[in-house]
Amino acid sequence: MSEIRFTQRLRYAFDNSMSKGAIALMGYLALASLALIVVAGLVVIIFRIAPAGSEQPGFFEAMWLSLMRTLDSGTMGGDEGTGFRATMLFVTLGGIFIVSSLIGVINSGIEAKLEELRKGRSFVVEKDHTLILGWSPKIFTILSELVQANENRQKPRVVILADKDKVEMEDEIAEKVPDTGKTRIVCRTGSPLDLTDLEIVNPHEARSIIILASEGHDPDPEIIKSILAITNNPNRRAEPYHIVAELAELRNVEVARMVGKDEAQLIVTSDLISRIIVQTSRQSGLSVVYTELLDFGGDEIYFQEEAALVGRTFGEALLAYEDTALMGLGFRDGRVQLLPPLDTRIGPGDRVIAISEDDDTVRLSGRTGDWTDLEKKLEIDVTAIQTAPVSEKRPERTLLLGWNERGSTIINELDKYVAAGSELTLVASIDGLDERVARECGELQSQKLNIRVADTTDRRVLDGLHVHDFDQVIILCYSDTLDVQEADAKTLITLLHLRDMAEKGGHDFRIVTEMLDTRNRELAEVTQADDFIVSNKLTSLMLAQVSENKELTEVFADLFDPEGAEVYLKPAKNYVALGRPVNFYTVVEAARRRGEIAIGYRLEALGKDASQAYGVVVNPKKSAKVTFAENDRIVVVAED
Repeated sequence: MSEIRFTQRLRYAFDNSMSKGAIALMGYLALASLALIVVAGLVVIIFRIAPAGSEQPGFFEAMWLSLMRTLDSGTMGGDEGTGFRATMLFVTLGGIFIVSSLIGVINSGIEAKLEELRKGRSFVVEKDHTLILGWSPKIFTILSELVQANENRQKPRVVILADKDKVEMEDEIAEKVPDTGKTRIVCRTGSPLDLTDLEIVNPHEARSIIILASEGHDPDPEIIKSILAITNNPNRRAEPYHIVAELAELRNVEVARMVGKDEAQLIVTSDLISRIIVQTSRQSGLSVVYTELLDFGGDEIYFQEEAALVGRTFGEALLAYEDTALMGLGFRDGRVQLLPPLDTRIGPGDRVIAISEDDDTVRLSGRTGDWTDLEKKLEIDVTAIQTAPVSEKRPERTLLLGWNERGSTIINELDKYVAAGSELTLVASIDGLDERVARECGELQSQKLNIRVADTTDRRVLDGLHVHDFDQVIILCYSDTLDVQEADAKTLITLLHLRDMAEKGGHDFRIVTEMLDTRNRELAEVTQADDFIVSNKLTSLMLAQVSENKELTEVFADLFDPEGAEVYLKPAKNYVALGRPVNFYTVVEAARRRGEIAIGYRLEALGKDASQAYGVVVNPKKSAKVTFAENDRIVVVAED
């Protein structure tokens, strides 16, 4: 084995130092400059060279003269004396080489730093920020909602970590969310599953963390791993995290809860959207109510403790607010209940669950005073209150057009709502649909299921179904087999055919349409007040809401569960007399006598006006009077 020579070692050390980048090269150039200046100074001293007509400079003065000519070649223009000029010319030529090299190194270093910043790998020093892990089309709705939610916060920040180019993320956000108000959005590139990448976005100082599902086939394992990367991080904080995670499948909830425990709030998108579609299909206008409750643009749901209500019943508290509607109670032991028994006493530490414009608008009206003679103080028109007729469930006929992974859940959920003897007809262009439905739906209790494999965009197929004979029609997008735009296009074609059939036949049947892209909903919103379920948008709204208040998870779970209290739109004539002005206190009192909570109304006359929210008003001012007509509805929280 040959011996390693000194020159080889020297070259190896030089190569290693140069690999450190611009800093090392600048150091070598500085040493070269120093050597040049020292040599020039020694030459001036040793050979006693001086400018013509000047005294012999000292060593340090000679070094200074050399330094000036190294940095600025024009300095030697006034030099005199052959020897001095020759020495300074040598120094100047060396300086030109060194300075030009230094400029190039600095330029390269700046470009390298900009490229590093472009990659989004620098540490985020933000605190009390909202952290979003992952990237999907839902992120734009979430950001829009967080911008509105942050209007009352000081220096709000949203940090995003996704396996996507930082500049691309920023460009898409600038295009889709042009107005971010006070909220600053910071993007970083990295994997939410990598502990090193996760540290870049400072999750331990985050106020809340939203984990988005990717658009892959089975995103849940990645979601669970992301939760695990946060909760079991070696550098994790002592305080509990506030994690909101989106899951695609109900079967993965148990594992996610094992990993996240009480720190993770889980939103099961497929199950959630299925339940909303079922509830909305049976009540026109309900999707508008849900959107109003879920977005930050109007009224939202808040928890608030009110000392003045301690000792009063929940039924009495319903009349204690002018600009706020109550939905339930959050008890001091952590339980959340929508529509608790109206004789429930509010205790110390209990909080009302309120619908209001903002958290600072949840305040008592002062009208109740000593709680005596409320009918007079609140101007309740007792004579207008109606006794509701006893209604019996009747069998329903439902038409389900199209298919995706939510189809089986919709069929099973609908079976819990409809009366015995009901019928559901399923039409979709999916091979093997009979076997799949039989496997996933099992034995239905209340409805008979008819299945037909056919093209739901074919007018002849739709004409043969006699759509006007059905109580409600549900159109599902083919999201399992087609991309977003193609799936929405087929849905739009089916919807346009149905509208044309309704118009030409003079029929009026209820249609609930599932969309994937909210822009396609805008294309379809013409002339009719159909209910639209934009899957991605509703999921995004719920993720944003829960990220601001994790207690809302229990509220939504109760609200969308067929067991317990839900939102209904019931005939106004069952509550108050029609054709005469009454204030909303009167409506609240009428609903209270039936064990329900009135939170709004829908006016049929505005049912086709999108600018008026299709006639839906949630949390109206209670002293304002309104006159109800035959087909108007009252929005109530009730058991059935």
